[in-house]
Amino acid sequence: MVFAGPRGSLSSQQTLELANVYLEGAFNAIDSDIALVLCHDTDVSLSQAKKSAKQDKNPTVTEGIATAYIGLGKLLESLHQVTGAQANFKKAEKLGGNVYDLARPTDTYRPSNIKRTLHVSFVKPSFDQQQARVAATFPAHIFAENIPPPTVVMKLPELDERLNNTPQLAYCLGLLKVAHSPDTKLEPTALKWMQVVEKDTEEQERLHGIATDVIRAFKREEIKDAKVVAEVACLAPVLDKEMFRDILREFYSGIDASGLLNFQQLKGLAQLIQGADQGHLSADDLVKILDLLSTRLMDTHQQSSQHMHQLTLAVSHVLDAMADTKVTDLNRAKLHEPLSSYLSGLKKSSDPFLVYQAAYAYQALLCVPDDETTWQEAMRRTGKVISGVSGLVSAVNGLDLVKFIEGLEAIQKGMSGASKVAGAVKSAYDKVTALVAGGQGFKDSLKEGFSFERKRDWYSALRGADALIQDGELATFKRLVCDAPCRYDPAFQWGVCQRLGEMAANPKWDALTRQSAIAFLGEIYRNDEMWGQRASVKQWILNILMHLSSSGGVPQFLAVAAETLLQELEASDNIQKRALYRACRENGPIAYPLKVNLPELASPSLLDRVQNRPDIEGHLRIMRKQRTKERGNTVYIPPQAKSGIQAADNTRFQLMDKVKEFLDSDQKVFLVLGDSGAGKSTFSRELEFDLWQSYTIKTGRIPLHINLPTIDKPEHDLIAKQLRRDEFTEPQIREMKHHRKFILICDGYDESQQTHNLYTSNRLNETGEWDAQMVISCRSEYLGSDYRDRFQPGNRNQQFDSPLFQEAMITPFSNDQIQDYIKQYVSINQPLWRVEDYKQALDLIPSLTDLVKNPFLMALSLDVLPRMVDPGQHLSSTRVTRVVLYDHFVEQWLERGKKRLGEKDMSSLTKEAFEKLSAEGFTLNGIGYLKQFAVAIYKEQGGQPVVEYSKLIDKGSWKDEFFSCKEMRLLHEACPLTRSGNQHRFIHRSILEYGLARAIFDPQDRKNRVALEPTMGRRGSVSSTLSFEIHAMKGETATDTEQEADPDSPLVWRSFVNDHSLLQFLEERVQQEQVFKDQLLAYIGSSKKDKKWRIAASNAITILVRAGVQFIGADLRGVRIPGADLSYGVFDSAQLQDADMRKVNLRGVRLPQTNLSRTDMTGVQFGELPYLSVDCTVCSCAFSPDGKSFAVGFDSGAIHVYSTMNWEMVRTLEGHSHEVRRMEYSPDGNWICSGSCDKTVRIWTMESGVCHHILDHAGDVNCVAYSPRGDRLASACDDKKIHLWDPATGNCSQILSGHEGTVLCVVFSPKGDQIASGGSTGDLSVRLWNVLTGGDSQTFNGHNDKVWGIAFSPQGDQVASASWDKTIRLWDVESGNCRHILEGHSGIVNGVLYSLKGDQVFSGSMDGTVRVWDVQSGSCRHTLTGHTDAVYCITSSPKGDMVASGSEDNTVRLWDVSFGGSRHISSGHNKQVYRVKCSPNGNLVASCSMDTTVRLWDVETGACVRRLSDHGETVYDLAFSPHKSQIVSGSYDNTVRLWDVDTGTCHHSLTGHTNVVWSIAYSPQRDQVASASEDKTVRLWNATTGEHRGTLNGHTEGVMCVEYSPDGSTIATCSQDGTAKLWSVRTMACIKTLTGHSSWVFEVAFSPLGDQLASACADGVVALWSVSTGECCEVLAGHEDAVFCITYSHNGDLLASGSRDKTLRLWDVATGQCKAMVQNFQGTVSGVAWIPFTDGNYLVTGCEDGSVLKWQVIEEKGQCDVKPCWTATNGSFTVTGASIQDVRGLTSLNKQLLKQRGAEGEPENLFREAGKKLMTMASVVSQLKQPSDRTDERSQQQAEQQGGQQSEQNEWQDDWQDKPKM
Repeated sequence: MVFAGPRGSLSSQQTLELANVYLEGAFNAIDSDIALVLCHDTDVSLSQAKKSAKQDKNPTVTEGIATAYIGLGKLLESLHQVTGAQANFKKAEKLGGNVYDLARPTDTYRPSNIKRTLHVSFVKPSFDQQQARVAATFPAHIFAENIPPPTVVMKLPELDERLNNTPQLAYCLGLLKVAHSPDTKLEPTALKWMQVVEKDTEEQERLHGIATDVIRAFKREEIKDAKVVAEVACLAPVLDKEMFRDILREFYSGIDASGLLNFQQLKGLAQLIQGADQGHLSADDLVKILDLLSTRLMDTHQQSSQHMHQLTLAVSHVLDAMADTKVTDLNRAKLHEPLSSYLSGLKKSSDPFLVYQAAYAYQALLCVPDDETTWQEAMRRTGKVISGVSGLVSAVNGLDLVKFIEGLEAIQKGMSGASKVAGAVKSAYDKVTALVAGGQGFKDSLKEGFSFERKRDWYSALRGADALIQDGELATFKRLVCDAPCRYDPAFQWGVCQRLGEMAANPKWDALTRQSAIAFLGEIYRNDEMWGQRASVKQWILNILMHLSSSGGVPQFLAVAAETLLQELEASDNIQKRALYRACRENGPIAYPLKVNLPELASPSLLDRVQNRPDIEGHLRIMRKQRTKERGNTVYIPPQAKSGIQAADNTRFQLMDKVKEFLDSDQKVFLVLGDSGAGKSTFSRELEFDLWQSYTIKTGRIPLHINLPTIDKPEHDLIAKQLRRDEFTEPQIREMKHHRKFILICDGYDESQQTHNLYTSNRLNETGEWDAQMVISCRSEYLGSDYRDRFQPGNRNQQFDSPLFQEAMITPFSNDQIQDYIKQYVSINQPLWRVEDYKQALDLIPSLTDLVKNPFLMALSLDVLPRMVDPGQHLSSTRVTRVVLYDHFVEQWLERGKKRLGEKDMSSLTKEAFEKLSAEGFTLNGIGYLKQFAVAIYKEQGGQPVVEYSKLIDKGSWKDEFFSCKEMRLLHEACPLTRSGNQHRFIHRSILEYGLARAIFDPQDRKNRVALEPTMGRRGSVSSTLSFEIHAMKGETATDTEQEADPDSPLVWRSFVNDHSLLQFLEERVQQEQVFKDQLLAYIGSSKKDKKWRIAASNAITILVRAGVQFIGADLRGVRIPGADLSYGVFDSAQLQDADMRKVNLRGVRLPQTNLSRTDMTGVQFGELPYLSVDCTVCSCAFSPDGKSFAVGFDSGAIHVYSTMNWEMVRTLEGHSHEVRRMEYSPDGNWICSGSCDKTVRIWTMESGVCHHILDHAGDVNCVAYSPRGDRLASACDDKKIHLWDPATGNCSQILSGHEGTVLCVVFSPKGDQIASGGSTGDLSVRLWNVLTGGDSQTFNGHNDKVWGIAFSPQGDQVASASWDKTIRLWDVESGNCRHILEGHSGIVNGVLYSLKGDQVFSGSMDGTVRVWDVQSGSCRHTLTGHTDAVYCITSSPKGDMVASGSEDNTVRLWDVSFGGSRHISSGHNKQVYRVKCSPNGNLVASCSMDTTVRLWDVETGACVRRLSDHGETVYDLAFSPHKSQIVSGSYDNTVRLWDVDTGTCHHSLTGHTNVVWSIAYSPQRDQVASASEDKTVRLWNATTGEHRGTLNGHTEGVMCVEYSPDGSTIATCSQDGTAKLWSVRTMACIKTLTGHSSWVFEVAFSPLGDQLASACADGVVALWSVSTGECCEVLAGHEDAVFCITYSHNGDLLASGSRDKTLRLWDVATGQCKAMVQNFQGTVSGVAWIPFTDGNYLVTGCEDGSVLKWQVIEEKGQCDVKPCWTATNGSFTVTGASIQDVRGLTSLNKQLLKQRGAEGEPENLFREAGKKLMTMASVVSQLKQPSDRTDERSQQQAEQQGGQQSEQNEWQDDWQDKPKM
């Protein structure tokens, strides 16, 4: 029977009241199980009351018992306990109760006497609780007021000071944590410390970093003893969430993994949970921990009760936290019931403390599943608890005591709707329990009040008490203890006493508080009336006091106070209390010490260990501050970039954003490309600065800026070398290598002259190596096209398009960036000019805007412009170039340096040296020093820009010259140099290059230089004296010049062919200084006589070609220019016989009519390969796997197989009757399959050429493909299916169905597990198929026309599809997303393939071009032109260095796709030129082209001065206005546009034509423009307003040309209808129609007098007509194809005509005779015009190949000699008419290429050369056998002449050993 003992001491009335309490609780219980338990308790109490009533003979009580039995019966009946209900009704009936007249047990029908009894029980008990609360008072001095919570007063560390112990660290972090809390009140010292530290984020990061290191050290600790556990637990409340959870997992794992229970970790776990910050613990965490502890709790039954107590304590903390976090999904079966049962069983323990802790845990467990109640809402924590450290923050943020008490009452009364046990057990009976006799045991007395059977309010009250104590709200705590409805509950009193004892023992509380706690205990002990007489509570108080009085750790005053109180209690008048006192004294104090917050610790081992580590963070802070200081207040404009070198400029993005996106990814290397001065170094520094600002101490990635040129051999140990430079110690470096991550910012890859992959050579991110991401910068001109293997992570041969790599190319400044830069510059530097002045200069100075798009040149420009431009100077007449900017900048820097030095205090000797330099010219001396220093850097260090100088080490070396004497030191200080320690370098790499360029040629050093007008610095923009044609015409040799070659020039001893930035300075000098040009020509001339000049000559001719000097007709016989870069140079008709041109770059060079006889061309690079000419359309082609054979399929059905050794046909495969659409070799190369429109696939054996299998299909076969292993063959057919075949047997093994239209293309994945296919009309999708299952796994939609080509990337992660919609799409195989849409082809795209590495895609199109695309950026890298008709197929060689394309033009072209690094700066048209016209004053030539542009050319120099590009389609014609101020153009876009010549802006766009505008003309009166169109009309427009004036109708087909007569009265037109017409301008009527041509008439032209009209026709003739009669006067016949253009000379004597037969003819108008014919054009001559007002006859032509050429016409002896003057080309390789007789060193492919391109003669046979070498070797050997003194002169000559090639090769290597390696 429950509580039989205590209940038996109650009276019958009291027992009845207790039974009513239980009954009321049962009525209100929500849970039926709980209701039944309470019903049982009611029945027990009623039985006891019935016995007592018999003894008392109290009829009133008996009546009440009967009524209660009836109520109990009704309740059981409602609970479906029929038997129990009937039993209770019978008991009531025996006592006289009327069970039949009562209603059911609800509130409405409950008997009134029960209601009354219950009401009395709750509201007016014999001892009224409300009165008891009022009466429960304490002396005023006990907890008189709320006080600040206890804090640990500690010495706060200075910045960067070493910490003494972990509590000090925790205290600091606690202060940081509550700094901004409104409830925080800090004492002055702490407040002052906070104010300092809040401003120093580095100190904050340091403190957090130390805490992190302590945790890491704890995790590494193998034996986690009490000390280290206490240390970590001390930090727990101040840890961030991530670190807290990390250490929580460590404790959990330790407890879970240990065989025996680790109680130190158990204590740590309890403390960790107790001190957890808000949000750090989740419900799942607590459930998981509770599960573990429950398991360990049930497994420790054989261990000591102390262990059990610790484990139960930990369970209590977990349950407390679970109650706080509202865990509601606790598994009842798995956790709740077993744990509650186990805890309930602990009440039998002999250990009273274990019993109490178990009861506490049990109560906590009951609260876990509950929803939030009123009291929980009141005490919910809204602040942060920092337990055991400082207690600075409120735990309850102002607890509402009244609301809290009401919540407790709701629990007690069962009125809380959220509680499952509404109206739980009242504690009213506790007040009448008599004190047990003095001999009663502690255990027995304890069991009097600790119930395990239902929820009690004392648990909730104690949780509230904890919160109040935590906050120092002691007066409120006292009120809570007095007013709590559970005040008499022994468990509540036990818990209150325990907390008071802990307060007294805690040294953090002040003395008064600790004494008040002792006094509080005394009051509870003494005042039985208020607190009852529970023996367990009294005994617990005595034990607490004994512990306090005898504990060695308690202050003396506290021990005395406790002992004094004990003595007072001993003198009690109550006999029972004295007996209890004596028993407790005899047994001694309890074994368990009071639970107190951790005391202040001595310096813990973990913290010591951490702080003994190398001080990395301190050093990093210093470095960070230094970097911040170095940055200073400088101008910085965030650079924009594009995704690659070839990407379009309109795809710009913010570079910083892209790099940060990269840093947040898993990618490893980011390459930043940019031209010289583009801002790469500035960005690198800004990136470092930005990363330092966001750096997180201890855990953050360390930004490490590495100036690569300053590191010796950076390919190894790069990071460690830089850290040593930054003065880190070896222990620090080792620590960072193994524990820190880096962001490497590597600047100047090009300056360090690297070729290594620094990522892979440094083994970054490999096991045990440095953990780092790399951002690396490099000049774009330093790299060739195949550069990514230098940067991509991974094996060079297996990198493909690495997903770990990204790149970006810095783009030139935009106009907005330029404006922002100017504003920042003016604001920071306060120059003489204002923002408006700079803007005006940019607007008015020609070419300056283009220069300042480069950031470094922008900085130079803003610095020197006020110096360069005189006040009042007309800005538009000022010419500025890059080299001029550097001239002024350096001079100004030196002048400022001189001024700065003059203001310094100097010693007498230094001052004397300074005055000497000043007297001689300080600036002049400074420039001399700069030149000498630059030369020495290149000569002694190979151009490595950093000079390390030590006075002791370098004494006597070349460096000593520049640092030893005072004069040199002064000049060094004044020059644009910077110093870091012992390292010296120029402030920018380009200054070094400028210094060397000025050493090569300094205008100030040349007294006899020609004073030419300064120029804009554009290609070829110098006077005609810089061209060779005039010298050649006068019989002078181009290299005959008075200028002598300088043997000491750097050009002599080092090759600079690939040093593009240096060459740019030198080419501008050529354009400005005739003397320098002559000097370079002298080097070239000297090389003819002595090979020692060949390096200089190679440099010289490279510079001249880059400067735009055209070597037309130049005498270059015998020159030695090995290794020169002549790319895109012009050498028309040059004499290059017997020249040394080994390894010369001839990409895009013009060599028509050039004599190359006997020239050594070993190793030359043409950048192109020969093409294969066949008899019909090429539909398909394929290389064999070994690359030795090449198969071509034709529209005739034939297949030809060629040997790639000599490109001779070796076999013909015949069998197909229609077009062969696709072919493919088997992987082993033994077979070839072909698919044809004859509905078959044929499999041929390559050995014999026999057809092995014929595979029939139901429709045309569009594509075939072998699987990678060769065991399957796929074919795509018009039947909408893909057939899979066994190539060995010819059997069909599988059919893939799903496409809804014709399947046009098919390909296997690299692994062979997938097939990709493309569809036609009705199904324009790309599909992926699973080969094993035959199902389609993915479908890619996006194309809007047929998908004709498809390819897998080598990695298999991408699919490229080519479509008739003129696009290529790149698809991601995994996601199905389209990565890029490649747009640019103007026709259907027929084929697509990936490069061997997967970084490029090649496509062939109906527009006749092959394009090369960058996979990463989606941009077009190259357009390969040469085909004259549609490209149908494209394939790649096995090595990936060659691409072949087949075309309708009956050719297969081979393309060298290992694109070199030659720059192509030509501004020529890249497509056919349709018309050329000259300005009226003869200064400009205008051309229009299929490339949609109009370009203006300088007549004298051939330089492009403007580009007009508003037309979106082909521009077919243009015309100058008579006053030259305007140009009018007509286009395929149906519009006519009027342009301003000076500005290039479009003033009007005239619309009205409904079709192509073929021709345009300006009236001589300047008031009218006429346009001719395919819409069969001519429209007349107002030239000023653009208003339409009228339309000429009459032609029956498109009008091809319109022309005004010289007087403007007549208009001539011609048409596709074969006629020409004359119209009256005034009446717009047709005057005459000229008939006679048999085909289209393309152009008409009036003679200068206007009396004659010429017409050019597709029938190949030019007709001359009388304007007055309309009769044909003359027919000029001779052209072999259509004539497209004609023009009269200015005197009318000559007429020029250009034709599709690739010739230009000059006709005598009077006689009709052809006086000259110019051949060897590379295509149709589509435009011709005479240049007016020139000295002599000059004309200009435009050609189908995109070139514009100027010609001089010389009339002698009745004939005309036409010589080229200059050419503006698009860089196409031209050798038409060149002589290659006996040229040496050509490969068979190069020989074939030259022959195909029109070269003449027979080169020397390589086999003949080999034979000569063999004979030479034999001769040399025989000579070596003879005594050396007998070697005669003849044998020496023979060895030199016949065996000289090897020695010359050695010399070649010696001469070029300093050439930069790429």
